[in-house]
Amino acid sequence: MAQKVQFVETVLRDANQSLIATRLPYDKFEPMLETIDKVGYYAIECWGGATFDVCLRYLNEDPWERLRKIRAKAPNTKLQMLLRGQNVLGYSHYPDDFVKLFVKKAVENGIDIIRIFDALNDVNNLKVAMEATINAGAIASGTISYTTSPVHTHKKYVEMVKELKEMGASTICIKDMAGIMGPQEAYDLVSAIKDATPDLPIDLHTHSTTGLAFMTYLKAVEAGVDIIDTAISAGL
Repeated sequence: MAQKVQFVETVLRDANQSLIATRLPYDKFEPMLETIDKVGYYAIECWGGATFDVCLRYLNEDPWERLRKIRAKAPNTKLQMLLRGQNVLGYSHYPDDFVKLFVKKAVENGIDIIRIFDALNDVNNLKVAMEATINAGAIASGTISYTTSPVHTHKKYVEMVKELKEMGASTICIKDMAGIMGPQEAYDLVSAIKDATPDLPIDLHTHSTTGLAFMTYLKAVEAGVDIIDTAISAGL
């Protein structure tokens, strides 16, 4: 049977966050939502990350209302958000009860998948958000923040994946937010995780910082990756 690779559309969150500092107002992409919803994406990443802050600080929008509007216009596709673990959508740690309530309300307002990461890969900073996501009935995507160093080995990443699985992760995201992963690194890491946890779907997220993203994705697919993050043309 041919391998089926699914796609996450990131233009409503990370694509415009990376290229134009998340300054894409709702009224600019609203006419596209119904079309995007018909494509058949695994998910639309449309919330979280810097969107909450930018809506309030620069766009004069209610981020919760934006989410509800997207949900209404895209009823057939799972909506995904990026959550900074114990930092939620901010830049410092928040109390557990705040994390739990925020996750609950995000799901109630339309989020189906929460991609949960910690910049230092400290799983202790993921536990509360992971548990809250599962309790709210959403998909918890446990996330590796990819980097390179003498201590960031395949063995360490696989150990982290196993911990995330024990915490209830339904999928694993390899988050190469700096776009430093090359084709061989993608093949080797995806292979190592697949060997250790063959039943856990893997989503690879990378950027074309070095111009290698296309080949990096191709080699990840050859290694068995299940989902890749992409973005349609930024020419909205």
